[in-house]
Formats: sequence, structure tokens, C-alpha cells
Amino acid sequence: MSRLLVTLRAMVYMTGFLALWGWVAWKLRALDKYIPVRFPAWLIAPGVVLIVAGAALGLATAGLFVIEGRGTPAPFDPPKKFVPRGPYRLVRNPMYVGGILLLLGFGLYLASAAITLLGLAAFLLVHIFVVAAEEPGLRKRFGREYEEYCQAVPRWIPRLTRMP
Repeated sequence: MSRLLVTLRAMVYMTGFLALWGWVAWKLRALDKYIPVRFPAWLIAPGVVLIVAGAALGLATAGLFVIEGRGTPAPFDPPKKFVPRGPYRLVRNPMYVGGILLLLGFGLYLASAAITLLGLAAFLLVHIFVVAAEEPGLRKRFGREYEEYCQAVPRWIPRLTRMP
């Protein structure tokens, strides 16, 4: 299949995914009036940093899926090849980390407790999905190569020691 077609599919899927989560976050913002938490104004700048870092990480990892994996980030149209390079050398799930950072940054930028809580809830749901469904599926598809990768690379938090 042509790389252009894979790229276009990845762009459509990512746009839809981001639009859906952005819409949910925006709608949940209405709940802020019921949450007695107020964010200080100085959290806007860290929010912007998280948004930029999360977006860059998400785009970089999606690009690796398209270029090296010959697939998309969508679970129903995954990469054909295993991709253990780039940010995947630091953590096993950098695309999810990028998405959660983006969502948390959005919450801080808008001083929205509801969006920030959504980011934390999304992390919990993603963790459950990764452990219960995604990792067993990757073990089945990529076998020993993926198992060795899991032994060497942490799931969520990078080690502060030398990279594999």
C-alpha cells in the first residue's frame, strides 16, 4: 500500500481523534462551576509547554508509525512492522503520553479543573486498555521481539539511566 495513502489515513484518524477529545474537553469545561478548585494564573505557561510537548510527541510517534511501521495510530489500522525507535526507546507508549500531556496542558491553560480531571481519567482508561488489550495483542503479533522490548523499556515513565 502506498505511503501516501497510509499518511492520509493517519491524518484523518488523528484529526478525528483530536476533534473528539477536544469536543469532550470543551463540553466538560461547563462542570468547572461545580468543582471548587481554582488554578493560579502562573499555570498557564506550564500548560502551554505541556500542549506543545504533547502535540510534538504525538506527531512524532504517529509519523514513525506511518514511515517505519507502514500503518496508522488507529487500533483498527495498526503498523505492520514493530517500531522500537525514536521516543519508543524511552517509553513503550509515547503516543498516549503525548495525548495525555496535551489534555492536561489544555486543562491548565484554560484553568479548568474538569479538563484536568478528564486528563487524569483518560490516563487511567488508557492504562487499563494498554494492559488488558493492547499489550497482549502486541505480544501475539510481534512475539519475542516485543517481549524483549517490554523488558528493556518502561511502560509510562522513562528511566533516568542509559537508553537501550
